[in-house]
Amino acid sequence: MSNKKKIFSHISKEDLPRMVDISEKSKTDRKAVSLARVHLGKELAELLKKTKSTKKGPVIETAVIAGIQGAKKTSEIIPMCHPLSLNGINVEINIEEEYAVINVSAKTYDRTGVEMEAMTAASVAALTIYDMCKSVNKSITIESIHLIEKTGGKSDIYLKK
Repeated sequence: MSNKKKIFSHISKEDLPRMVDISEKSKTDRKAVSLARVHLGKELAELLKKTKSTKKGPVIETAVIAGIQGAKKTSEIIPMCHPLSLNGINVEINIEEEYAVINVSAKTYDRTGVEMEAMTAASVAALTIYDMCKSVNKSITIESIHLIEKTGGKSDIYLKK
């Protein structure tokens, strides 16, 4: 066992990975909002504004569904993430100039936050846009995925400045 001061909540006294025990925490309403920005390029952005599709099919609709599914599967792909009962996931995708802007809102009534579900939904939606559009432009860039807002729980309110 290490003599280091415990810094990480997901590391045991024996320096082994662990999932944090949240059984003593109170259930509260919790919400998280995340944002992803995907640089499409001018030609692809114009195509999606007009037709909303590529030869693979309806890009925006498919990315919305993929984002919702990603949120539901978060605890299966993020090792220390607790499974949550999600009360709602809203994925909105807008084409703004040369970007797809993905806004996700996730809600739960549970013992731990829903930030990872919101950010996973944004990530999966962004990757789905890339997958469905790579035949048009292989230089698509997922530029950012980040938390915008979090409410509920011990720290209650977080707003990105």
